[in-house]
Amino acid sequence: MIKKSPDLEEAREAILQKLLDSAPFDGWTAAGLTRAGKAAEASTNTLNLAFPKGVLDALEYHSQRADAAMLARLEEYDLSTMKIREKITLAVRLRIEAISNDKDAIRRAAHTLALPMNAATGMRITYATVDAIWRGIGDTSTDFNFYSKRAILAGVYGTTLMRWFEDHSDSASDTWAFLDRRIENVMGIEKVKARVRKATAKLPSPWSVLGGFRYPRGRSS
Repeated sequence: MIKKSPDLEEAREAILQKLLDSAPFDGWTAAGLTRAGKAAEASTNTLNLAFPKGVLDALEYHSQRADAAMLARLEEYDLSTMKIREKITLAVRLRIEAISNDKDAIRRAAHTLALPMNAATGMRITYATVDAIWRGIGDTSTDFNFYSKRAILAGVYGTTLMRWFEDHSDSASDTWAFLDRRIENVMGIEKVKARVRKATAKLPSPWSVLGGFRYPRGRSS
């Protein structure tokens, strides 16, 4: 578990910034983290305390910082006047904008987290982000929808992030258009599912139908 103290937080920020500066060229590596620590004038002991698990801790810390920035920006909006799709679209956009100054470094981070040995960390980071988004827009579900909402949003967020990595349009307009389409597709699927659930709810249970069936004499089930 990462220890928290004002001095360590200051060291983390300084080390992370140096790592973000070098990551586009050197990637997110143990050697890169060590160099970032030296560039930030942090001792080996401070570096180990700041990021006990090495570069994966640095990646997770960066994501947590971006999640916090997204939540802070959300507070500037009156979400009560927005539809659910508008809230989700806004939150995803704000989350990506929170990392927009370090696009090349984050692209390299995505490659690092895609490696099999880092899959658990990648999943944990993604879950934390989509959970922060849902909670940030006021979702309080605790039933099965709690998990399905986060699974669906993970897909939307992940594909939008990939689109953003390759986007060279002005103000990332192509990314935001892609995000709008993804949200529209998801909402369309949810509407179809709701209609199916409503229609099937009126049908008799197949078990009740079978329960009234009797095989003719001489036949066995």
